[in-house]
Amino acid sequence: MLNVSRNNAVYNVMDFGAIGDGKRLDTAAIQAALDAANEAGGGEVWIPSGVYLSFSLQVFSHITLKILPGATLLAANPNEHSQGYHAPEPNIWGDTHKYQDFGHSHFRNSLIWGEDISHFTLTGGGLIDGSGLWKGLYPPLGPKPSRQPGNKTLAIKGGKNIALRDINILRGGHFAVLATGINNLLIDSVIIDSNRDGIDIDVCKNVRINNVVVNSPNDDAIVLKSSFVLGAAIPTENVTISNSIVSGYDVGTVLDGTYQTTTTRAPDGDGPTGRIKLGTESNGGFHNITLNNIVFDRSRGLAIETVDGGSITNVVASNLTMRDVSSSPIFIRLGARLRGPTGIAPGRISGVKVSNVIASNVNSTYPVIIAGLPGSPVENVTLKDIRIEPNSGLTWSDVEDQPDHLVNPFFFDKQKYLHSKGEYLAAAGYPEPSMFGVLPAYGAYILHGKGINLSDVEISNDHKDTRAGVYLAKTHSVSVQRVNTQPKAQADWLVIEDASDVHINGSNGLGEVHLGNVRSARY
Repeated sequence: MLNVSRNNAVYNVMDFGAIGDGKRLDTAAIQAALDAANEAGGGEVWIPSGVYLSFSLQVFSHITLKILPGATLLAANPNEHSQGYHAPEPNIWGDTHKYQDFGHSHFRNSLIWGEDISHFTLTGGGLIDGSGLWKGLYPPLGPKPSRQPGNKTLAIKGGKNIALRDINILRGGHFAVLATGINNLLIDSVIIDSNRDGIDIDVCKNVRINNVVVNSPNDDAIVLKSSFVLGAAIPTENVTISNSIVSGYDVGTVLDGTYQTTTTRAPDGDGPTGRIKLGTESNGGFHNITLNNIVFDRSRGLAIETVDGGSITNVVASNLTMRDVSSSPIFIRLGARLRGPTGIAPGRISGVKVSNVIASNVNSTYPVIIAGLPGSPVENVTLKDIRIEPNSGLTWSDVEDQPDHLVNPFFFDKQKYLHSKGEYLAAAGYPEPSMFGVLPAYGAYILHGKGINLSDVEISNDHKDTRAGVYLAKTHSVSVQRVNTQPKAQADWLVIEDASDVHINGSNGLGEVHLGNVRSARY
């Protein structure tokens, strides 16, 4: 077992004066039980059946906090009481939060928080309801409380040997779970059905996320980050995510089993989010990341991003099933937002392998996207055994005109695109597939890549689409093996612009072809 208390003493919050009626505040009683366990060197704090209304609770080392079946820990709303959550501690970079967002800069303004702790477990089979937490986006997700808001369900900064297992979280605020600077973290058999991010892993190492269900229509479900929050560029590394489901159904309808779909767009204007992402905060980079047996349901696809100078190496994603994909099924982006100290340069992406993917009912505006920058290509990426099924068809005219109904101005600058000379890079833009507008491919679009391998890829488009199946530009050392498109009608299955060392074999009836330097080619 990952976490074991130093003693087996049980501290029932009812013995410390908790009421559990959901109306009167139980903050003091629950905190008293936690304090007593801490003073004794550890133990189990039990929250039995009932509804426990609370503001901020501080947790400590060698404690197991059990929210038992039938129990709900309910986040109180500051607007309804004369008190609120703990005040956010000072930000290491000052009040400007210049290197990471407010939510990543503070931890104590949470329902449950801990700092520099070890051997802490949150478990029990009960429910945490974060209805009183601030979601961080308003007015789309509600007004900001008038006093001392809390914006996270659980935030732990610094420590080791932390576990979350067998717990449910509803409406978790800005972040349901924010883990920062932790070595050895286990999240297992957890259901999160939330307004914003589900699980945020920032500058952590040795992380296992297994058997979780995370529903988050308005933001990312599971997101790895590597910000400057600890005062340096520290990577997130050695992370496995397995046997899990992420989705973008209406908030609360996964936990209640109704799976409703009235939320058609996230606050950023794109379709439901609910995905797994590496980034956007990416100062320290990401290394040795493994995803296996994941279902993406009514959500955006897998996003692998570095835009703040960090490097991404050794990422393996396999056995991904995607249904009703609202954006690009696979989005790999090396950009240059460069939010950090002066002088940082674009990072690097190398050694990414994505295999055994089935993506059905994919928003046809967004193909698979691999996009680097001039002088900073995305390198050594393999996509193998991929099947993509777009849900409609577009035209070359859509690419040229970028009609308003197909683009999202939140991420895409149409005027800059239409007046750009040469390629549209959006180097410093926020990384989302919609940042590029309508692309000239319905299957895969690769810009500024090197060492890209596509093998056993099937793009089954049953709709009329006059764009290319695969579009390669400014890309070098490319292998296209057994890539087949099944369009109803189109002009070219492969378009190559300004590329070199391109190997094609067994694709759309084409035999073995090697192209040295290619100015422009169509097949």
